[in-house]
Amino acid sequence: MTDFALHQRGATLVELLVSIVIVAIAASTVLGLLAMTTAASADPMIRHQAAAIAESYLEDILLKPLVDPDGVDGEGARADFDDVDDYNGLVDIGARDQFGNLLAGLGAYSVSVAVAPSSALPSVPAADAVRVDVVVTHASDVRFVVSGYRTKF
Repeated sequence: MTDFALHQRGATLVELLVSIVIVAIAASTVLGLLAMTTAASADPMIRHQAAAIAESYLEDILLKPLVDPDGVDGEGARADFDDVDDYNGLVDIGARDQFGNLLAGLGAYSVSVAVAPSSALPSVPAADAVRVDVVVTHASDVRFVVSGYRTKF
């Protein structure tokens, strides 16, 4: 054997192919994880907006009195709602302000409100308390629910 053959270094074709396959598998795994993370990255923003919308509606409703101040129940326009019960059955396609105007950029959300008598508060008679449920949904299968209680007192 010559001195040249003993000192020759390098990789065989088989070693090179095995290395390429291992690198390709690792790269496709990492790229798959990155694609999955990127696809779900907007989800937290949608959930946060849904929570903010639901809390805003609930706060607006709970600030109204339980007893109708003008004695006329079931005002038709959102701007005329003057008591908690007026919101029962409200369904908004697109988030709206307290006057019923569509909020820019929030048209993909749907809001529904249910107001029902409640006996969940132990020291308050059922006739003097209601439970308000606000459900906000988004087309991306996000559903956010908040609930609150309003009493006469």
